[in-house]
Amino acid sequence: MDIELIPVKPDFKIFEQKFKALADEKRLLLMYELCQHHEVCVCDLQQMMNLPQSKLSYHLKILLDADLIERQKRGQWNYYRLKDQTVKALLSEQLCCVFRPQ
Repeated sequence: MDIELIPVKPDFKIFEQKFKALADEKRLLLMYELCQHHEVCVCDLQQMMNLPQSKLSYHLKILLDADLIERQKRGQWNYYRLKDQTVKALLSEQLCCVFRPQ
């Protein structure tokens, strides 16, 4: 007796928030700067990005909520870095393979 397997559709919700967070030029530039400098103080990011503190905080929160970056508090300053594993998984072949015909 042959058993027919029904393909399970992947849950794309886990990717939706991350791709929405990346769908902005300022946030892509933020990600680029964090990639280039590994870890950056928010005060330095503000100068690099030439953004008012309120706008920078807005963009950082979106990236934090999407789990693409992480924050570490040292004294009065926050330092940001990419979450390498999350970014690698998002851009991995594993996700690309989902869109290949079977």
